[in-house]
Amino acid sequence: MFGATKSERAYFAPFLAFYAVLALGEVVSHFFNGYAFWMVSAPRYWVCPIQTFVCAGVLIHAWRAYELKPPRQPLVPIGIGALVFVLWIAPQQWLGSAPRLDGFDPTYFGADGWKYGVNLGLRFLRLAVIVPFVEEIFWRGFLLRYLIREDFTRVPMGEFSWLSFSVVTAGFVFEHSRPDWPAALLTGVLYNLVAYRTRSLSACVLAHALTNALLGIYILRTGQWGFW
Repeated sequence: MFGATKSERAYFAPFLAFYAVLALGEVVSHFFNGYAFWMVSAPRYWVCPIQTFVCAGVLIHAWRAYELKPPRQPLVPIGIGALVFVLWIAPQQWLGSAPRLDGFDPTYFGADGWKYGVNLGLRFLRLAVIVPFVEEIFWRGFLLRYLIREDFTRVPMGEFSWLSFSVVTAGFVFEHSRPDWPAALLTGVLYNLVAYRTRSLSACVLAHALTNALLGIYILRTGQWGFW
């Protein structure tokens, strides 16, 4: 049964924690929208820090369960990570799509000082570190193998099946917002290919982390906070 073993729980617990906190923020936003107090009127400004710290704690607690050896072929995830970054910014950068300016406001607590630094820094940390670990451990480390065999720890990293490839790719698409679906589809396929080519979970994390770090830098330079 799904979630019956310690290994299964270790692999999907960070993902579950991430979305549980996100769901809590959505509930607060829905029922308390319009209130003046920022913690209920704009929950995204506390959801992000909580996600960062809670998921970091879960990852550290279960760290020994993950197969995160240094990748033997680092050029593959580096190349794919850079390519995926280009795919995400292409509509706004070269194809004439409207800039994504609405969304996260780094100056919500002030335009400078420690509050600005913490607000922005935690957002970047979540994007470039927490999200790559949480998503790759779940999608490529766990589900890509679990859909081949229930005892996924006996499935070598990078083993292929059309079912697991299709479900993981589709799941990765639907966890993103609708405007991002085309880019997310290509991204899911390419990150799956990293898993198949390198047979390394850490390579998948590296590719995702590089994409997100480059995207974060792009956001800082262009002010397109809607990507966050």
